Amino acid sequence: MSRGLVTLGETMVLLIGPDIGRLRHAAAMALGIGGAESNVAIGVARLGLPSAWLGRVGDDELGEMVLSRIRAENVDVGGAVRDPDVPTSLMVKEHPLPGVSRVTYYRRNGPGARLSPSDVDETRIRAAKVLHITGITPALSPSALQTVQKAVEIARADGVKVSMDVNYRAALWSPQEAREVLRDLVRCCDILFAGDDEAEMLGVSGSPAEQARRLADLGPSEVVIKLGARGAVGWIDGEHLPVAPVQVTAVDTVGAGDAFVAGYLAEHMNGRPSAERLRTAAICGAFAVCAPGDWEGLPTRGDLDLLTVGEGSVLR
Repeated sequence: MSRGLVTLGETMVLLIGPDIGRLRHAAAMALGIGGAESNVAIGVARLGLPSAWLGRVGDDELGEMVLSRIRAENVDVGGAVRDPDVPTSLMVKEHPLPGVSRVTYYRRNGPGARLSPSDVDETRIRAAKVLHITGITPALSPSALQTVQKAVEIARADGVKVSMDVNYRAALWSPQEAREVLRDLVRCCDILFAGDDEAEMLGVSGSPAEQARRLADLGPSEVVIKLGARGAVGWIDGEHLPVAPVQVTAVDTVGAGDAFVAGYLAEHMNGRPSAERLRTAAICGAFAVCAPGDWEGLPTRGDLDLLTVGEGSVLR
């Protein structure tokens, strides 16, 4: 593939319950896919840049579904591995109350936990502009952590920028377990994304602007503290840059952070100025929360101005 984005992680089949209510009463469920790294890859591809997803799925129909849906979004999945010994992992999303989402994962000992350093596609990483990882994959197993570490080592050796979204998951490991592992990865990054609560977990306190600057002291030249509906704050090449949120009515907030990352990285690879990277990131995050699903609402390049046309507009 041409120089673009490569991501590494686990994508699962997503079972989605009814609009509102307890899952136990659902007569039917919708079928989709979701995973932080593939969400970012899809977001970057929709914005017109090449992207690839590396990971494992079960050698089963659900695994083929994962690969076919990612592939349908113009993301290269040629480096993915089919594992014949375990089924594809699942996650279940329900909406017990209006505006409240609950996600349950069935991934223990699944394909993501069986990631191995031998799964790393060195050719694809060396051909990329950016390798994007998250703090989810290292938590899945020791071999998954080693896989991420190997990918990072290859990227750094070849001058490929390393991006990481902390994406701390309390269901996978404790703050104490995560802190040193993730801080070590932060030291290897060029670009870092974290929530203000995740920065606290990493041992960095203060205002979001102070957190961004202090995380940059660990190594990254670009740090963005994501604040959800409050916007974001960047410390980029020694400059403090806030970005205001885009005001929308949220339908489903799952995946908003991945959309933000995708918008930022796409503009980074396009060589756009820091403020423009952050603004596009905020717009992409706003698009993501306007539609159900982890990635379905992600915008194309031509969509980016739609949020400014005004509510009730009809485009003909």
